[in-house]
Amino acid sequence: MLNAILNNTKGDRWIWLIVIVLSVISLMAVYSSTGTIAYKHGTGAESYLMKHLAMIVAGIALMYISHKLDYRYYAGISKLLMIVTIPLLLYTLLFGSHVNDASRWIALPGGLTFQTSDLAKLSLITYLARTLSRKQENIKDVKQSFVPIMGSVCLVFVLIAPAGLSTAIMLFGVSILLLIVGRISIKQISLVCLAGVVLLAGVMLFGGRRDTYVSRINAFMHPEKADPDKSFQSDHAKIAIATGGFVGKGPGNSTERNYLPHPYSDFIYATIIEEYGMLGGIVLVGIYLFLLYRCIKIVTKAPKAFGALLAAGLSFSLTIQAFANMAVAVGLGPVTGVPLPLVSMGGTSILFTSVAFGIILSVSRDIDEPKKVVVGEIREVAV
Repeated sequence: MLNAILNNTKGDRWIWLIVIVLSVISLMAVYSSTGTIAYKHGTGAESYLMKHLAMIVAGIALMYISHKLDYRYYAGISKLLMIVTIPLLLYTLLFGSHVNDASRWIALPGGLTFQTSDLAKLSLITYLARTLSRKQENIKDVKQSFVPIMGSVCLVFVLIAPAGLSTAIMLFGVSILLLIVGRISIKQISLVCLAGVVLLAGVMLFGGRRDTYVSRINAFMHPEKADPDKSFQSDHAKIAIATGGFVGKGPGNSTERNYLPHPYSDFIYATIIEEYGMLGGIVLVGIYLFLLYRCIKIVTKAPKAFGALLAAGLSFSLTIQAFANMAVAVGLGPVTGVPLPLVSMGGTSILFTSVAFGIILSVSRDIDEPKKVVVGEIREVAV
């Protein structure tokens, strides 16, 4: 059976191992950190564990399917994804579920929710990879290359930022890195950055969550003057880290999970350090750094520009999000609502993260397998 599984899973074996290790860590951390919320709702932590396990299994299934599909097909799919994503982001902004002065989700039947920004990450990165790879011959042309690229980046930023500023900033940063890899001129990248700064200032000054942004930044910059209610999350995250020591309190022995508002998602890294110590935290950082290393190897070996840009963009997105989450937990950044990829409890986040892993594996599969002409190459040219 093991041989059958190995024969049907292609691509970088180390990335498959990283996914398995992160999934195991996630199950242990989520089971430990959902005890309080389970008590409040009168259920057992096992129910949350089983739901989370179901999402992980569904995510691995999606990763398997997406890694079997030749990555060249994603060039054509990216256009459709952008056509679907823009209206969904607009609908979410106007009519989405309103929580904490922000509309980030679309309510689905059966009590389920869909976070459209997760789809937007995948859509924008695949679209940018496609556009940059197709326009390499006239990449310096402002009208043919720069305008459509800048337009797509800024439009997605504007639609995500009012409800999820941290997500929008990270996606914008990933886009800038992708433009650098795609050989866009420094002058044009500077214009994109300037446009981003203007849009960011507009959202922070005139957006509906202005007070939230100001209070979080003030609490981060001046913690000694911060209102205890405003710094509640970061304070308890620091307590969790400080009491964890080097080896931690042991699995299931966290106490700060009873005080942190989101110990199973936004602050799951603090819970992990409290239970597994600084050693566990360092190991998790090492796993994400090793993931970035393996992805960079894939990027440097990819035979096609589209594959290289696609793997680069998705790996940048995953690792930047991971380090942003961990930075907030240890007090190196203001509080945000960014989950830890493939570790935090979630629905659409796990599913789209798994698809991103699958696409990266699809690119690495193309490197490992003998080169041959496939329909995907013809379709990539056609679109």
